[in-house]
Amino acid sequence: MKALQASVVAVLLAVLAMLAHAEDVLYLYIWNTYLSDDTVQRFEVQCRCRLRQDFYSDNEEMLAKLEAGAVGYDLLVPTGNAVETLLRKNALRPLDKRKLPNLKNIKAEFHNPWYDPGMLYAVPYATTVTLLGYNATRLAELGLPTDSWALIFEPRHLEKLKGKVTVLNSQRELMAAAMKYLGYSVQESDPARWDEAKRLILRAKPYWATFSNSTYIKDLAIGNIWVAHGYSSDMFRAQQDAQEAKRPFAIGFRTPKEGAVLAVDSFVLHKSGRRPDLAHQFIQFMLEGANAADVSSLIGAGNPNAAAMPYISPEIAGNPGIFPPPDDLRRLEMLRDFDPKTRRLLSRMWTEIKVR
Repeated sequence: MKALQASVVAVLLAVLAMLAHAEDVLYLYIWNTYLSDDTVQRFEVQCRCRLRQDFYSDNEEMLAKLEAGAVGYDLLVPTGNAVETLLRKNALRPLDKRKLPNLKNIKAEFHNPWYDPGMLYAVPYATTVTLLGYNATRLAELGLPTDSWALIFEPRHLEKLKGKVTVLNSQRELMAAAMKYLGYSVQESDPARWDEAKRLILRAKPYWATFSNSTYIKDLAIGNIWVAHGYSSDMFRAQQDAQEAKRPFAIGFRTPKEGAVLAVDSFVLHKSGRRPDLAHQFIQFMLEGANAADVSSLIGAGNPNAAAMPYISPEIAGNPGIFPPPDDLRRLEMLRDFDPKTRRLLSRMWTEIKVR
């Protein structure tokens, strides 16, 4: 009888342990292809919990979903201008830095960002540049330049590329590329200059295959498209995929000479999350040098973590599309949030671009 009771107790304890473990779930809302499976598995082993991810492909998509009432995300990974928006909406929890001793690993130049002075809410995770990815073999055959936004905006080039070009389905990113090509700031808000950028985009649009935030990675890697406007980490992935598949062409990517957008994506705690304890545990884990290096070594993003650099291969650390050199950095700008009136104007202009 005692043996039976002991067995029942053991089974109940096991069930309770399983239930407790099942509740240890961290919910992360993150960019597509921005966290490797290897990294996730190592964290789950260490924390004895599960990490569940939902994905977005644009900051506006993420903000719209939250605005529509999505709740329960412990962590988000917004870009600086989206952090600014979330803070304005009072949507974020402050960091408990006592739980994040590895914050010391963040490079000094990231300690006091304009969108989060004092790094009170956001922990820098990765950097990307919005640039041009291209089929280097095909473009060399066509004699086309790869160092200018002219490649996606000028009909004299696009006539050789019709149906082989994709651009991001992002109003801020595409307008920023047009503004840079025209010699303006990505923060330009003069309606006359916006109209100039709109005309530039509409002139080029008939030559483009589509607007794409994620499918361009595969399409570039298999040769369906020859030029893509997108993120440096995505271009790295397309390049690696083409190499692994032994495609008869090479993928390249570079920052246009007119300049481009630099993004710093950070971990932030959303107020609707139920597990800030696991969120801090995950951030602390990701701040360790070897773990932080994964976003560069496996994903192809730049890295704000000094302790990660010894773990990153010289080939990746020396890639100017991933870690921009000083000359490129001077030509990069970060997007900042617009006031509500300007955002409405941009949204109307974007709708006109998409429907025409």
